[in-house]
Amino acid sequence: MKLPFPPKLGGADRAGFDLVMLDSDTAGWIFTWIENSGELEARGRSDLLRCIARLDRVVPVLSEAEDPEYWHRLREMARLVADSPHVAIK
Repeated sequence: MKLPFPPKLGGADRAGFDLVMLDSDTAGWIFTWIENSGELEARGRSDLLRCIARLDRVVPVLSEAEDPEYWHRLREMARLVADSPHVAIK
């Protein structure tokens, strides 16, 4: 949460996705999982998996100037949360 959003990407769209919204949605579900002690409702997990699929399309088209490491890290955190055995299926 402390890492700043890549400054040159505000308002940018890659692979058909608004990067600010993709970042916000993904980080929001990760934050929810943290706040709920490692639990995420089925809808949250589904939305997080959708974010991961979008990140899978975005990351390969980023240039080095667009901070692909930031996006790779966000995707990895999302994958760890989605794969967590503590995800509650409600």
